[in-house]
Amino acid sequence: MTMNKDIQAYNDSKLLEDSKMCALLAKTICSVFPDAENKIWHGHPVWFLDGNPIVGYSKMKGGVQLLFWSGQSFDEDGLSKVGNYIAAGVNFTAVDQIKIDDLTRWLSKSSSIQWDYKNITKRKGLLERLM
Repeated sequence: MTMNKDIQAYNDSKLLEDSKMCALLAKTICSVFPDAENKIWHGHPVWFLDGNPIVGYSKMKGGVQLLFWSGQSFDEDGLSKVGNYIAAGVNFTAVDQIKIDDLTRWLSKSSSIQWDYKNITKRKGLLERLM
């Protein structure tokens, strides 16, 4: 599967440095997960494995935020808690801050360490560990 055209449009709509960061993130995520479903979800690019959201990014006020839905379970110092569940992420303000080795390690963990966000509504807000 290739990158969704709506994600490409999202990336292209950003200012130059933000667009470069988005493009690098998308390219790297797609190279690690070539068969993952990817689409604009709640206004931002997100990749899914078996319908479960695992990674995405969004343009925030101060740069681009990369988010891993199960990221707090990765045991990684480079990721910070985001929101009320198990998500963790990192914010970038320049493309040279994106370290490909870190990114690919986090992406690898995102496929092997997953919580079931796909069924969170059905379970009334409770998450179960999938892997």
